[in-house]
Amino acid sequence: MRLQQIIEIIEERYPREYACDWDNTGLQVGDRDQEISRVYVALDATEETIQAARNFGAQLLLTHHPLLFSSIKQVTMDTLSGRRVIALLSQGMACYSMHTNYDVLGLASLAADRLGLRETTVLEEVLNGEGIGRVGLLPQTMTLEACAQLVKERFGLPNVKIFGEPEARVSLAALSPGAGKSMTGAALLAGAEVLITGDIDHHTGIDMWDMGLPIIDAGHYGIEHIYIEDIRCFLKRQCPEVEVLCASVKQPFWVI
Repeated sequence: MRLQQIIEIIEERYPREYACDWDNTGLQVGDRDQEISRVYVALDATEETIQAARNFGAQLLLTHHPLLFSSIKQVTMDTLSGRRVIALLSQGMACYSMHTNYDVLGLASLAADRLGLRETTVLEEVLNGEGIGRVGLLPQTMTLEACAQLVKERFGLPNVKIFGEPEARVSLAALSPGAGKSMTGAALLAGAEVLITGDIDHHTGIDMWDMGLPIIDAGHYGIEHIYIEDIRCFLKRQCPEVEVLCASVKQPFWVI
């Protein structure tokens, strides 16, 4: 199957026009005419995942986060981006990334469903009523601590970080997978009683707590890792002739 055919299947379901303006979705490295028989799916194009894709014999590395976020002037072994691009090209491997277009048209609803949110609406619109994150009712009114336990359970996490009083009662939740600092204003406007997201710094956390918005920080990887299995299933349905292998789900850090 040609790479361009796979790209067309992906972009029919997740059109690139739904990506945020600052994003860099799409083909990062490779030849659209290349024949693809094996695909490796991972959240990031790290040296580890590139090696794992190579060991699998993949011709395509399909990631959530873009390999290249900003323009580069050189492709050499002197930079991390250059080494990754060279590693891909030397193995004849393409790399395609589906980032905020997938966040808008896939991840937001997928995460909300996994958490059991009801009566959901878009947290921040991007295009045609679709957007980043969701706001919805939790399965029942619960304490902030119980909500954090629910997030841990539903997303298979070893821990989460909480800004707020454990016994605070919450029922309306804002959910924004990935880095959610920029979504705090939208969550406040939506009247959310808790924001579930990732990458919250100290000052944002304590400021939101003072403003009446507790935050459950599940980490950037913590919620977004569900992309991996979702896209594996998508490819198996849409491209059954292609063999797909997924990166194992594991936190990119450890805590002692």
